[in-house]
Amino acid sequence: MIEFVNVKKKFKDKMVLKDISIKIEEGKLVVFIGASGCGKTTTLKMINRLIKPSSGRIYINGEDIEKKDVIKLRRNMGYVIQQTGLLPHMTVRENIQLIPKIEKCDPKELQEKTYRLMDMVGLDPDEFLDRYPVELSGGQQQRVGVARAFATEPDIILMDEPFSALDPITRVGLQDELVNLQAQLKKTIVFVTHDMDEAIKIADMICIMKDGEILQYDTPENILKNPKDEFATHFVGKNRIWASPEYIKAEDIMIKSPVTCTENMTVLRCVEKMRSFHVDSLMVIDNKNKKLLGVVNAKDLQKSADIAQKVSHVMNSVFLGVHLEDNIVQILKVIDDNNISNIPVLSEDNTLLGLITKSSLLTTLSQPYLEEEEV
Repeated sequence: MIEFVNVKKKFKDKMVLKDISIKIEEGKLVVFIGASGCGKTTTLKMINRLIKPSSGRIYINGEDIEKKDVIKLRRNMGYVIQQTGLLPHMTVRENIQLIPKIEKCDPKELQEKTYRLMDMVGLDPDEFLDRYPVELSGGQQQRVGVARAFATEPDIILMDEPFSALDPITRVGLQDELVNLQAQLKKTIVFVTHDMDEAIKIADMICIMKDGEILQYDTPENILKNPKDEFATHFVGKNRIWASPEYIKAEDIMIKSPVTCTENMTVLRCVEKMRSFHVDSLMVIDNKNKKLLGVVNAKDLQKSADIAQKVSHVMNSVFLGVHLEDNIVQILKVIDDNNISNIPVLSEDNTLLGLITKSSLLTTLSQPYLEEEEV
């Protein structure tokens, strides 16, 4: 874990960081984002002591980094920058193996590791290991830079706008690679960018900075749904969540109090309830614990010859459901694949939590267009 405690940084007369306190959990990919000059790169460079705080403390796993040997500190961290930082007079192999050789790694193990790292970043070892950086494209150089950062198997990797100079297609590919790598290796990665789309795509947590202060530190989902203030809203983009529909969950769009009936209610009373609430279906629940037993719609009730009959005899006890964390893409697929007009939201034990209807979906999907018209 990395922890900043009341960290400040002053360059001459300018306060660059103003009392920064933040905890970065082990194994998380945390993105620092903000406009130029907000202090994000300064914050990152303090972790490996390239920049020293004017005051405050930085801890890694409870140890004050100021008390650690700076060479050992840096060798135990991977570092990837925008310009790759590859040494031009060394081959790809020599660039990757530089620090492990200084650390006197076993040659055979290092050779195996080098091949593994190249495969990991999507480069053919036999084709690229003996090339020089000048013989590689920008994207290939950056892949080598990432491989080199992982070469010492560090627990912490610092990445300072590593993909910002690349073309859009190469950049997206490297973002995908990083997400896949992180899923496998679970390193603590601190990543600096000015691109909110990139942050949302790769981050476990996002830290928005402004004028040397932390404005908001939260998950991408919560930042998209609940930006802290007008600046965060403007920075995130008003309708950006629609570019990331995986963050729109069932709990965000469901009707929280669907119209229900109990299994002992008569057909007649169910018809009256539908008319009263202007709905064409009812969720049939166990009155004691609110578990969903079935679904009954108007057509089912119309087919019943006995209006005094209990609804349990005409309800459909085979039904589909979704859970609170299911996203809108998954929900739309279930509705489309099964040609249904509504779907209950259920807990793991089948307790009814809400209902999603085609009408509520249409309202949700129309929201960004309605907001644009209001502007």
